[in-house]
Amino acid sequence: MTADAAAAPKVVPPKLNPVRVPIAEEPVGERTQDFREVLHAYSKEDAILEAKRCIQCRRPWCVEACPITQDAREYIRLIAIDDFNGAARVTLDENPLATSLCKVCYHYCEDACVVKKKGVPIAIRHLKRAALDFGESDLVYVPSKPKNQRVAVVGAGPAGLMAAWELGVRGYSVTVFEAEERYGGLMQTIPAYRMTDADVEADRARYRDLDVTFIKGTKVGRDLPVEQLMTQDGYQAVFVSIGTSTHRTLGVPGEELPEVVPALQFLKLLNRGIEVPIGHEVVVVGGGDVAMDSVRSALRLSHGGHVTLIYRRGREEMPADPEEVHGAEHEGIRFLFQRAPVRILGAEHVEGISVQSIELGPPDAGGRRSPVPVPGSEETIPCDTVIVAVGQKADLAGFGPDLDLKLSSQGWPEGKQPGFGTAVPGVFAAGGRSVVYAMGTATEAADAIDAYLSAKRGEPTGPRPDPFGGTGTFSKPAGYTTPIRV
Repeated sequence: MTADAAAAPKVVPPKLNPVRVPIAEEPVGERTQDFREVLHAYSKEDAILEAKRCIQCRRPWCVEACPITQDAREYIRLIAIDDFNGAARVTLDENPLATSLCKVCYHYCEDACVVKKKGVPIAIRHLKRAALDFGESDLVYVPSKPKNQRVAVVGAGPAGLMAAWELGVRGYSVTVFEAEERYGGLMQTIPAYRMTDADVEADRARYRDLDVTFIKGTKVGRDLPVEQLMTQDGYQAVFVSIGTSTHRTLGVPGEELPEVVPALQFLKLLNRGIEVPIGHEVVVVGGGDVAMDSVRSALRLSHGGHVTLIYRRGREEMPADPEEVHGAEHEGIRFLFQRAPVRILGAEHVEGISVQSIELGPPDAGGRRSPVPVPGSEETIPCDTVIVAVGQKADLAGFGPDLDLKLSSQGWPEGKQPGFGTAVPGVFAAGGRSVVYAMGTATEAADAIDAYLSAKRGEPTGPRPDPFGGTGTFSKPAGYTTPIRV
């Protein structure tokens, strides 16, 4: 060992603190009476304390787990030194829907957090919220030099909004067509106790200086053929992000009764301020996030009633966010696992639902254990309302076979070519199983659209420019190796 090496100070890694700074919640007895926000925000002081728990891993596992490569490690570092303005800018530099995501993101970053090995992972999603709450977050995105090329985006859900941002900051002229009267896609079904329409609008307001135009109440496919966008309306590329806006049915007798309500319709009406009549004994069928939002919303509308969730597999197979499942259990929702509906009972109104026990057989092609009905195991659950939340599918009316779209396992359409290109040159399609995953696929599609249009101009393509008009471009943080995808 050299003298210089012996004299060099020893690098001591930060001590891991396994205990998270608590996140306050509204008391159960109060929050289930209305749609007030359940989770409280950190105070500035608590946010700094929580950020100081981060050990600033050399390899940024949290970033690698994020579908949009959000540099959580950096904004947490800035919060720890009380630089909330810097943290807000880092957050918004890569995430145009940050106000929404700090409320509803599945926080895959936290699942990958090294601190989780010894205790509770860093509250990364809540620290994102603190960055926006206490930092300067009313920033405005700045477009690059105009490309003089137009792109149509079909659908203003998370994928469509992300693609519009990605292309807008690159200097493209973007028009977003939305069939509904509100923006956000399936984010508009998320109840107010988690997120509000104001959160979506706060994010969209930062687009105001981009050449992005929003057109509501126009359903591409029905009102406007896809091919017309490119052949007559002057768009050089089209991104299709229509999501899964149509509900699936149970396919059992009695489903036509008036108190049988599709979950998407139920949640959309609530978000528009239209209270849906709900009985005193409610059954929700399903095990995903829409089902969780439905049971917790129904409880709030039942005025002291009882809500039961029926799911055909076990708790460990539920696709819903574990945080939402825990919230539902904490609020007193009754769970009946390994049950499947056989029929809905009642002559003119719902009087009950007949269910059959299920055994889980061998895994199917996707690795999930197949449900097998148990003969002679039927039982009746009295109820006066049934909410059906067994999945969604895309409304493909007007999207012809020439696109050769692939339907994902959860129903959204996507292109089969690299970058989600379809069989029609210049048309791309993508979506995702969560808000942030949809945003991630949109980023990949936007990169492909940029490459396609750059080739048409005879110019090279490059990384996303600084969305605030600086001289830098997007790059992955130091230590990043490969994405972690679950």
